[in-house]
Amino acid sequence: MLLDKNSQNHSQHALSHAGSTREMNVPKSDNPLIWPVLTLLKSSSQSWKVHHLASELQAKGLMHDLDPLPEKDLFKRNFLLMNALYELQDMLMPRQWLQVKAMDIQIFRIIPANADIEHVRDGALRDYYLDWSNYDASVNVVREMLESFWSSYQQYIGVNVKLMNKGHALKVFELDETATDRDIRKQWRKLALKWHPDRDEGDTERFREVCEAWQTLRE
Repeated sequence: MLLDKNSQNHSQHALSHAGSTREMNVPKSDNPLIWPVLTLLKSSSQSWKVHHLASELQAKGLMHDLDPLPEKDLFKRNFLLMNALYELQDMLMPRQWLQVKAMDIQIFRIIPANADIEHVRDGALRDYYLDWSNYDASVNVVREMLESFWSSYQQYIGVNVKLMNKGHALKVFELDETATDRDIRKQWRKLALKWHPDRDEGDTERFREVCEAWQTLRE
């Protein structure tokens, strides 16, 4: 994985204190690595290794330096990538299974018979990487970091820099003015996954429209 020995010890220590709750201290912004990761996984029928995914993301300008200390920078890069993988795993279920193993990451169109067992077995590790408090940064730092990633991701998908109005954005999301931040984030994930161009039923224009609506509603 992307963890060196010191980072592994840090991760294992923090994992022992990770609670079973799924309530995360996370900004309204999503981890924008989710969608480039989905694109990379769909681009090949072969399995991926964590460090290969990281290298591809770096080549696309979507992996940045996150800490002046090399060992902490390595840990934070790994955290972001693993967070995106486990988020995507939950989003794809139950229609598809994303196997998340350091040296064997791939999407299965047919759910393996042991998928439920693996999902439960990996629960503690998944909870650790889905809890932003383990990123070792304040909420404001995480938010600023995600804003930077989102700016890079805008260039990656070619989002229109001119924001649509909120009423139109809510209509795209099939929501009304009473929608909460939670409702908006949930619908964003549902629609982005539905229309992602690398999905069988995906549509590039609809996906871009959903991204533009999200850019408005996340402000």
